[in-house]
Amino acid sequence: MFKLAGLSLAALTLSAAAHADVDLKLGSTERVTRLFAYPNNCSVICFRDWTLEQTVTHYLSQSVQRDGYPDAKVLVKTDNDQLYAEITGVPKGYEKPLAALLDAGDLAYTGASKLNADGKWAFNWYLFLPLGMALENRKSVELLHFPPDYSLTQAQDYLRSNTTDRWADLLTDNGIPADQTPAYQTIIDIAPIAAPANAGKDLEGTYDYFKDYQTTMVKQVSQNASGTVLPMVAFGAPVRNWIKQQYGPTVSVLGLATISPSAGVKVPVLGSNHPSYIWYVADPESYTGDDAQAKADAAGLKVMGQDLSAACWQAGMGSKPGSDPKTLLNSCTQTWQVTQKVKTCELFYTSIRHSTAVQAAATCATPPIKAQLQQLKAPLPESAVPAPHI
Repeated sequence: MFKLAGLSLAALTLSAAAHADVDLKLGSTERVTRLFAYPNNCSVICFRDWTLEQTVTHYLSQSVQRDGYPDAKVLVKTDNDQLYAEITGVPKGYEKPLAALLDAGDLAYTGASKLNADGKWAFNWYLFLPLGMALENRKSVELLHFPPDYSLTQAQDYLRSNTTDRWADLLTDNGIPADQTPAYQTIIDIAPIAAPANAGKDLEGTYDYFKDYQTTMVKQVSQNASGTVLPMVAFGAPVRNWIKQQYGPTVSVLGLATISPSAGVKVPVLGSNHPSYIWYVADPESYTGDDAQAKADAAGLKVMGQDLSAACWQAGMGSKPGSDPKTLLNSCTQTWQVTQKVKTCELFYTSIRHSTAVQAAATCATPPIKAQLQQLKAPLPESAVPAPHI
């Protein structure tokens, strides 16, 4: 092998590939303004008084960081009413998934425009695409309902919400380093609408308007840059129902299915509770009777076991592509609902009840709770009011 200054030609070639410059024409000012929900957070006074170029730079910088390119640089500029992005320190071809996301965003905008023309758009909704997530080094996909409005208006971060934060914690409980969880959380919301967190029921009639966007996104992210099929988790009843409507199979909580977003591609999908569901079922006010607290604890423990099992499957399938989905799921449920049920209990009390580790350990050692832990796979107690639309 030819050497130059102590480096092999292969090493130099690899280094050059790892630090290629990519350029992408984002489109007209009008297009970029609507696809990046610009301005993100202005109402006379802007929470962050950013230009359009600064806003785009912000989201693209999030993506390169989450893809594992900490030294990458993003430059966004406008020329003759057209915006261009130049990204250095990323591999050649890095712009392709970004271009695909924006093209899908055009479909979302068309759907939202039709929704508004039909008088079904609410005054406090925002079109919000899944910006700022990993574009290349994706490990798994999360199918969710809609992003909460504060992720856009306050955080300007699609992965900043109580829902995504809780699930990231569950992934770390299953061995994924905290700084790597964004690679597992490529999100597709069936309603690309940032809305108040309690707006789930109001969004029921919107899904069909975004069918082209939804199916295009699922097709695009079902494989990573190297062609590896990515596992998907379907969170919450609306999303699980959408899977059945769009692709055919019924997906229950901790139920497995296979969908085919494009010819020859078979994607494993696991049904899960919505990450926020536990806060509802574990709320004593959701139950009646003197034993409301006990019912809430029992339900919370069961959902915690289910959620940890789902995150375990997601972590395992994402870190070891090609694993057998059913075998892994059996292993995960055995771990969190049988072998490590005490750990499941302690995580419930520290993360949901906000107990200290010592308090949680003491609570989980009491006879009533130990008895409940023998029933982790039993049906949930019936609540006094209907479950939220999540």
